[in-house]
Amino acid sequence: EAMRCFKGSKPIADLSEAVRTGTQYKVEWVEVPDRLAVTTSTRKQFAPGTVTGSRKLEGAYYADGEHYFVASFARATDGSLNEHDGQVWAYDPKKEMVTLTTIFGVNPDPDSDTDYDGPDNIVVDPNGGLILAEDGNGIQHLVGVTAAGKSYPMARNELPGSNEFTGPTFSSDGQTLFANVQDPGHVFAITGPFHGPGTPSNSTP
Repeated sequence: EAMRCFKGSKPIADLSEAVRTGTQYKVEWVEVPDRLAVTTSTRKQFAPGTVTGSRKLEGAYYADGEHYFVASFARATDGSLNEHDGQVWAYDPKKEMVTLTTIFGVNPDPDSDTDYDGPDNIVVDPNGGLILAEDGNGIQHLVGVTAAGKSYPMARNELPGSNEFTGPTFSSDGQTLFANVQDPGHVFAITGPFHGPGTPSNSTP
């Protein structure tokens, strides 16, 4: 089945319509005519407006009863209503609602440490925030997002000639964050405790 979102009785054609965190849509599900895509790819089996679209849906993660998923970017040139450099959505299957938890505006300087773009893989951290693996332009980071929606850099990829972070995941006790650099292929173990920006830490540098 494919997701179709509504704001009241108004169908939402594309998730890029949402520009503010906290935006919520009611969710209905539409059966995929040919779920095995024997003759036609899944995305091409729906007429315009029959399901809700998005540009470059990528990372997904389940935690605390909600399914989180990422839209990496949207541009007017690809038909999106509004431009952004990343959205994170949380789907509550009990309420059949989807909520925009995080949005990055179009990054004016991908080579800086202050703005982020192209989130991909995702994990929920032990404090209820998010860790996103950046797969955008310029510098590649692991980006933290607090439960209140404030983003901050957790790690920066300084390996020469390498590319994106991938697959962040926490150990079962929440004290170690594992993350990979896709090429040339490294796995890092980052030890906690983990705190968002502005939160006092008892850890020793």
